[in-house]
Amino acid sequence: MAQPAHKQETLLKFDTPKLAGNRDKRSRSKQASTVSAAVGVPPPAARSLPPIEAAAKVLQPEDVLNDILPPREYLENGEWWVQCVSPVIATRVDVKKLQDRLDQLLKFRQARETGICPIREDLYSQCFDELIRQVTIQCAERGRLMHRVRDEMRMTINAYRTLYESSIAFGMRKALQAEQGKRELEERIQLLEKQNADYEKKLLEAQSKHDQIQKREDQLKTIAIQKHADEIAHYKKQNNMLKQQLLEYNQSVPQR
Repeated sequence: MAQPAHKQETLLKFDTPKLAGNRDKRSRSKQASTVSAAVGVPPPAARSLPPIEAAAKVLQPEDVLNDILPPREYLENGEWWVQCVSPVIATRVDVKKLQDRLDQLLKFRQARETGICPIREDLYSQCFDELIRQVTIQCAERGRLMHRVRDEMRMTINAYRTLYESSIAFGMRKALQAEQGKRELEERIQLLEKQNADYEKKLLEAQSKHDQIQKREDQLKTIAIQKHADEIAHYKKQNNMLKQQLLEYNQSVPQR
């Protein structure tokens, strides 16, 4: 079972929780703020706020911390608790402990050393927030700049994540389309192969018929040539016989 968010171990150092009130009191406070805003009357806390210029002059590091790293609120035993980040200045020993604790949590939570790993991303994000806290206590402007860099880095990472997810979805769609196109091509190939086999079968049948017709024509041609040769020989023989008879007749007839 997952632990509540306020009980989970984090690299960001928090201060001691403070009681903000019970559930009923907090609900009434929210309702009063809503009603006051609806009728145009600012809530008591808003009416007692100093002007913006004065507030900017008296801005404390704790206020900057709460702006950059908002406190976490949780409900426990019917009471609301608020836990702000710690305003204690960090020493070199604290930084060394932070580094050691980061390495321990990376190993304990079995974060991957390379590639995309949500666990490693979460731990390094907590570590960077802790560094922002330490720097902001000593120099609020530097802390705000680091906070800006952190937000830009997260926005860039989210943009790359969105691009990666969309590319994965695009690749899956293309893979499905390719698979569907491959299936259609395979069916088309089978159909063409079947048609090719039918055409080859018809070609063999036509070739066989052609061979039979050619053989029969050759036989008829041979018979016709032989018949023609026999007729020529017969006519030559008759011609010779007629010539011989004519010659004999001419010799038998007395000359005048």
